[in-house]
Amino acid sequence: MNAELTWQEAKAKAQAMELEIAALIAKDTVVSIDQKKTGVLLSCNRTQHNWNSSTTVTVAEGTKIEPIVKDIEAHHRANGLKVSVDMDVDEKYRIQISLGAGENYIVAEDLAPNEIRIASGSPCFTSGSSDAVEIEQDGRGEPTK
Repeated sequence: MNAELTWQEAKAKAQAMELEIAALIAKDTVVSIDQKKTGVLLSCNRTQHNWNSSTTVTVAEGTKIEPIVKDIEAHHRANGLKVSVDMDVDEKYRIQISLGAGENYIVAEDLAPNEIRIASGSPCFTSGSSDAVEIEQDGRGEPTK
């Protein structure tokens, strides 16, 4: 847990990692990379939150996505990171990269054809008292500062 992290820093950290993961996909297969500008703050516990959002990578039609996800898995395992694997409800290969302190990234084939979704959760952090009030009041969880 990183009590000193602000929600803005948590957002920046998660978004940077989403793009690092996207950069592992062969450039000749990538059609577009669409990173959400907004996200939500979710509770880690009573006093801490983490920032969650996603990036979608669209690949060329006919590209097999499972081998790409497996390559991303192998890269992170080779770098000593904890990676878990399962199949989603549609029996598509999915990985979760866990960096500790609540920080994690899920990489899988998206619902739309030719898309890979990189979902992120930043490290947990303690928000300041003014942020906590705003988080409770904003239904999306996104502070408006």
